[in-house]
This record gives sequence, structure tokens and C-alpha cells, in this order.
Amino acid sequence: MPEAAGIRLSLAVWVISDGKPGHLNQSLGLAEALARATPTEIVTLAALPVWRAWLALLLKRFPGAPSPAPDLILGAGHATHLTLLAARRARGGRAVVLMKPSLPRRCFDLCILPRHDGIAADAHTLVTEGALNRIRPASVRDAHRGLLLIGGASPHFEWDSDAIQVQIQSILARTPQTQWTLASSRRTPADFLAQLSAHPNLSVVPHTATTPDWLPEQLARSATVWVTPDSASMVFEALSAGAAVGVLDLPVNPKSRVARAIAQLADDRRITRFINWCAHGTLHPNLHPLAEADRCAAWILEWLKKR
Repeated sequence: MPEAAGIRLSLAVWVISDGKPGHLNQSLGLAEALARATPTEIVTLAALPVWRAWLALLLKRFPGAPSPAPDLILGAGHATHLTLLAARRARGGRAVVLMKPSLPRRCFDLCILPRHDGIAADAHTLVTEGALNRIRPASVRDAHRGLLLIGGASPHFEWDSDAIQVQIQSILARTPQTQWTLASSRRTPADFLAQLSAHPNLSVVPHTATTPDWLPEQLARSATVWVTPDSASMVFEALSAGAAVGVLDLPVNPKSRVARAIAQLADDRRITRFINWCAHGTLHPNLHPLAEADRCAAWILEWLKKR
């Protein structure tokens, strides 16, 4: 962070994007948390193609680099790694990778990665509960509004459309006072919505009809959120929003680290599995919403003070 006459000026943060909304969401979540903690200028740059990133790294030149030079360079996604290193070599700053990197971790100044990656924390590594996101807890939400977030096939769970349909109908039947909105994702089977039975308290929104701001707005309004377990990022977003979170049941891949992360959330009573909700009729309250981006920002700023 630059200084003038002993006065700390704004932090310059470059966000390297691989073009994937989920990865950009993680980096912007951290950048915006830094901005809440200290004056911060955020610039988003596209990751370079591999050959150009190698060339930039070797020549110590970063094409199209804006001013000022960065204090921090953030990136999530394997395609951002070489660009992070090239930008740091050409313009300085600290490279922060938001995942288990494909390159050795010592190549980066700091690593921030989810617990299910199985890496222990150290002086340069912070372990988080799930991937970072941009969601902030809502101060007011509608007790009679609920959200159903439906994923699809994944390596972590065995998708079963019929089982999910039955669970949705059970939730609708047992919560007549709640107005539900159901949203699909890009992974949802093409025929899933067509097979869904109509219900007076259910509105259906296909993923093609949503905007980038749609989910945060819905999470801010909804008191209750049900998510299929394959949609782990949405589980953590719902927990960050402060909603009570239920997770629908699907057969588990026992080797999946994501599945183990979901199981840990259930053991910690942060989420409620569908089978347990059937037995007790209530969801565990979300008394302490996740604020992982803010925790990471505080950790980074403290680390910078010692440099």
C-alpha cells in the first residue's frame, strides 16, 4: 500500500479473471471485503493465454497493465496462475491464489483455499469454509419466502431427478405458508423443469432467465433456502446470506471431498439434511452467518502490516 507523508492511501488490487463467473465471484468477494476494510481501488483484468503469460513472465512485461501498480493480485481458477505470476514479476505486488494451485504453493505469496482441499494452514495459507463469495448477510428477510436451488450431475453425488422431485413436493406440502421460488442451473437435466408438478406456492425460474444479480437478491429476501448437495458453492452462499439452509438428499460418492464438506456442515448443525428435517420439521437456525471474505481480508491486511 503506497504512503504519502505518513498517510496510507488506497490499496491497489488487480483481479485476474479466467472468464468463469464462479471464479470471478470468489476474487471479487475478497476484493470487495478488502474495500470494506480499507480504501481500495479494484481493477479486473482478463487472464492471458498460456503462451502470452509465459512470454510476459520471461520478458518481465505485462501488456496493457493499468496504473497504479498493484499491491495485491488476486486470482481463482487454474487459468489465472501464470498471469498472476507474470503480473507480479512485471509490476510488483503480492500474488494471492484463491484455490489449491496447479503450481507449487511457494510460487505465490499467499494461498486461500477451502477446507475440503485438505491443505493445512500455515503462515502463508489460510483455510476457509467453502469458496469465497460476494454475499452479505441481509438485515431484513421475508419469513414466508423460500428458495429452492437445483443443480445436476456432478462427480460428488449421484444425480437422481425422481428423488429430488419427491423431496421438493414434500417441502411444498409441508410449508403451505411459504412462497417458494425454484431456480435451475446449467447442470440441471433438460427435462427436470418439465417434469416438475405445478403448485400454487411455487414459481419456477430457469437459469437462462436469471441475471448475475438475481441470486444475491433472492438470497437477501429468503428466510429459508434448500439446495441440492452438488451445488456446494450455493450452500456456502446461502450460509453467508444468513438464511436457514436445508440440503436435499442424493447418493454420495464416498471419495468426494465436497461430499465430506457437506457432511461436516451437517455435523456442525450449520445445515439440515432433508431426512433430518422430515423427522423434526425444522431447520437449524443460521445464528452466525459465514463471513469468510471479510475474515480473509483481515488476515491479508494483518500480513501486509508485517512486511
